[in-house]
Amino acid sequence: MMLGALINDLAELPEIELTTLRDARLNDPDWFAEIHCVHSEEEFRRGWRTLLADADAVWPVAPETSGQLERFSRGVLDAGKLLLNSRPEAVRVAASKIRTARRLAAHGLPVVPTCKLVEDHRFDTARCWVVKPDDGVGCLGARICRSRDELAAMADASGRPEAYVVQPFIEGIPASLCLLCRHGDARLLSCNLQRVAVANDEFHLLGCVVNGMAGDRPYYTHISQEIAAALPGLWGLVGVDFIASRQGPLLLEINPRLTTSYAALKCSLGENPAALVLNLIDGPMLAPAAFNIPEAIDVSLEAGHVA
Repeated sequence: MMLGALINDLAELPEIELTTLRDARLNDPDWFAEIHCVHSEEEFRRGWRTLLADADAVWPVAPETSGQLERFSRGVLDAGKLLLNSRPEAVRVAASKIRTARRLAAHGLPVVPTCKLVEDHRFDTARCWVVKPDDGVGCLGARICRSRDELAAMADASGRPEAYVVQPFIEGIPASLCLLCRHGDARLLSCNLQRVAVANDEFHLLGCVVNGMAGDRPYYTHISQEIAAALPGLWGLVGVDFIASRQGPLLLEINPRLTTSYAALKCSLGENPAALVLNLIDGPMLAPAAFNIPEAIDVSLEAGHVA
């Protein structure tokens, strides 16, 4: 969904030729791009190297898990190509929930307390906890533990407890921001409600309402600037997940890439977000947003058969 929306947005812009790789097992999409289908991981690696050599600019759409996004981003720069995404150093920090929490907390930003699963401190006042992979994306691998015995069992079952973090379960509204970032500056594009379900103590992302929290925009504009200043290597489109709690917003993680909200961002803003990113290349520092009042647009992963 994200890649299709990105290609459609880029295809509206003049003097751009688009090429992408795609798993041959997936459907044949109606995209305005030259599609190279790959049948194996090795074929993907060969295709990536070939297309990278021919490209002027690269916009990676990849998860942070196991350092994938960082490696692709670094490879683009090593090849002397224009990277239309956050710098590898920023991706490295943002890929780790515990590094992100420490960086943001050091800059005075409100974060959900986070520690390694193998550490002794387990937030004594919490009634239950959330355990998740330190470098996981979305809701994958995240689950609720309702006792210290469950925490210990989770650590034993994981096989690699050092790869997991634990946080107190925070009551509130799951939400996210979409930012346009450059050189420590940020423009807030959307404040989104996230639709998250819990079944068998596991979390499932069902979609989001892009700009479903637009009424809180002035406050989140300020916090967006603080996030960008804390991690100045963020560049282009960036997602921020947080919990809107009774104590105020508590930041969970930074996604240094496209997120689900991108699928409806253009419809919500009435502006082409891909064009906004390309304008960062040679344009001035970010100016205040000049958008019309954004429209709330629902993105349903269920309807797209990806929930």
